[in-house]
Amino acid sequence: MAEIFRRFSLANPEPKGELEHTNSYTLLVAVVLSAQATDAGVNKATRALFEKADTPQKMLALGEDVVREHIKSIGLFRAKAKNVILLSEKLIREFGGEVPQDRDALETLPGVGRKTANVVMNVAFGAPTMAVDTHVLRVSNRIGLSSGKTPLQVEKDLLAKIPPEYGVPAHHWLILHGRYVCKARRPACPTCLIRDICRYPDKTPPAA
Repeated sequence: MAEIFRRFSLANPEPKGELEHTNSYTLLVAVVLSAQATDAGVNKATRALFEKADTPQKMLALGEDVVREHIKSIGLFRAKAKNVILLSEKLIREFGGEVPQDRDALETLPGVGRKTANVVMNVAFGAPTMAVDTHVLRVSNRIGLSSGKTPLQVEKDLLAKIPPEYGVPAHHWLILHGRYVCKARRPACPTCLIRDICRYPDKTPPAA
């Protein structure tokens, strides 16, 4: 475990998420919109939206119809536009317009589940959380970091095992590794920087 993350750290000392945002509020909105959508697709839809509305107050002023029009290229855009407005209202009403740093508080917001809360806490506030998406779950099972079959099981395994010094950037490394190297269909094992210590039994052979 320590060696895996040591190598990730050497290769990419300051990993970043790929969702574009300007503050904790636009990050929150972007993560809510990213459910069942690609980061690239969300970024394309939110650039113009965030130029007009980068606070809950400005988003409410735009209104649900305008938000929906901006994000109509994203899956489930109608429900997501509604949630963006509802969470903006709640932020103003209950949190003074600020994004809370507490997971329980975040999860009371419309459209926000545990994974979204973990991303916001990690990226916006530097908390050592583990947001388990399909990439993190697949990579953790494949390379031997966790045998958990649910996001929560994998999250608990990783938080218990990852060396503390890697706690904040770890989820970025795992997501990026799953997105670009340890892919679902044909993992790029020949170029993987942890190939020699990975426990995946069906490694992709080098090209002939």
